[in-house]
Amino acid sequence: MEKQILVAGFGGQGVLSIGLFLTYAAMSEGRNVSYVPSYGAEMRGGTANCIVTIADDEEISSPLTETPRDALILNRPSLDRFEERIQPGGVLIINTSLVDREPQREDLQIRQLPLNEMADKIGAPRSANMIMLGAYIAFTGIVDMTAVLDGFEDIFKGRKSATIERNRKAFLTGVEYARNNW
Repeated sequence: MEKQILVAGFGGQGVLSIGLFLTYAAMSEGRNVSYVPSYGAEMRGGTANCIVTIADDEEISSPLTETPRDALILNRPSLDRFEERIQPGGVLIINTSLVDREPQREDLQIRQLPLNEMADKIGAPRSANMIMLGAYIAFTGIVDMTAVLDGFEDIFKGRKSATIERNRKAFLTGVEYARNNW
């Protein structure tokens, strides 16, 4: 079964990094996966989104979709743009720090968390994306938690160990939040 995940927000929010983590984790589990990033010319501050498709046994029919099963939304313009496209019954996770309206859909599993405030509270304001990733994986089990934790060293290769640990801490903060609140 194929599962498509849309991650959307502003450039600079780590949208593409969330997609990369999902991709690497699924690959390490031996699953078929595709990753399609899309971003505006401005990069930081412009729009950014990516689609990750994960399939268990079959080949992926197309890396693109107009109707993802799940969506991780980091800002209001992304909610406005993508909410109607999510498949009924899918998961919608919203960053309430930057989304100032309630979702209109009632046929989705909606979860909300104040990413920016949470990231500030743990002293990692640039790691809000990792909190989102941790919460999503804890809620859905889309990939194995260990596969993601093992990926930190590879994805952040060449970065300072403090950066890796800060992001790992943010990820685990998201996991804990989902387990305790959802």
